[in-house]
Amino acid sequence: MSTEQVLQSRDGLGESGNTWDNNKSRLGSRFIKAIKSQAVLTIAVIAAIITCFFVPIDREYLSYFDVRTLACLFCTLAVVGAYKNIHIFEIVARFIVLQLHNSRNAILGIVFITYFASMLLANDMALLTFLPLGFFVLESTNKRKYMAFTFIMQNIAANLGGMITPFGNPQNLYLYSYYNIPTGTFFQIMAIPFAVATLLIVACCLCVKKEPLLLKDDTKYEIKIGRTVIYSFLFICSILIVFRIVPYLIGTILITLAIFLLDRKALREVSYPLLFTFCAFFVFAGNMARIPIVSDFFHQILPISPLLIGTLSCQVISNVPSAVLLSQFTEDYANLLVAVNIGGCGTLIASLASLITYSEFRKNYSEKTKQYLLWFSLLNFGFLAVLLVVQMICSRLLS
Repeated sequence: MSTEQVLQSRDGLGESGNTWDNNKSRLGSRFIKAIKSQAVLTIAVIAAIITCFFVPIDREYLSYFDVRTLACLFCTLAVVGAYKNIHIFEIVARFIVLQLHNSRNAILGIVFITYFASMLLANDMALLTFLPLGFFVLESTNKRKYMAFTFIMQNIAANLGGMITPFGNPQNLYLYSYYNIPTGTFFQIMAIPFAVATLLIVACCLCVKKEPLLLKDDTKYEIKIGRTVIYSFLFICSILIVFRIVPYLIGTILITLAIFLLDRKALREVSYPLLFTFCAFFVFAGNMARIPIVSDFFHQILPISPLLIGTLSCQVISNVPSAVLLSQFTEDYANLLVAVNIGGCGTLIASLASLITYSEFRKNYSEKTKQYLLWFSLLNFGFLAVLLVVQMICSRLLS
């Protein structure tokens, strides 16, 4: 082989090596970008994997997953996506703007629609339904500066509004059934924290300035009556899955098939990372409850203060798993019930509803996620502190 051929061969190897390095660099940057864009999912998966070292994978893992909740979440996301594609939220948002006239009234309206809906639809369903409405109202009036505040207040409203009914929050339904709590007693326990939460939400919303709302795009969409009726039927069907009136398997097949035939784009746009995040948290919470040292710890410390311990537990393993875990170690259902409701405020994982809100915000306004997380922490921990102090005072006065 001549000298020239050797040099050409080396150049070829060099170019091949550079191409390989470039491909590795691109894959690495894509991987890092994916992790950053799905930070909550990444954390949830890592947490679940860590607990798997303490609890080897077995058949009991299958019992961790609330398949009905996952099915309902998928169905609701698909139907809401279909609603978006026929511009139903723009139509409702335009109506709100024309009726409420200023930013304060509009935000109050959006937050309290979510608040009251959570009492009937449950907090997750209320957020999935009305977060898009909040987005379209602010987007169509060029008030994106209020986006983080509105989403966070909708999240707080959904978590705290749902606490007044036995079916408003998933943990309520569990504890209501587990302890066989009389309905009158349930309302009596939740009345004071509910009233305080209502006053706090109103006070926060009143801090918004009264700025005139003007539609930046006065496009008038026509209501597609046929599809609106069908999608509304499918949405009601997804709610009935929650209440176990419609079997989740039949309901999911029906909704998926209908959306597939009418709007396949809505199925493609479902937030599948959010569904995987829920799955990861189910594994994490299920394994935590099976780790002996964790179980023994709660058995010893919970009698000291079910209210305080329950609230702190929510900050680490979320409110629904906390309700299931801690109910095994106390008969003080009154304080535990309040704890796992107000404990939904605080950290991003204190309530799975908060993950829904964060996911929706990041999807619509990803460049402001740091601002969102800052305001989320300030408002949520502020609400939690006030509600916790009020409940502790009430418990002492009534004891």
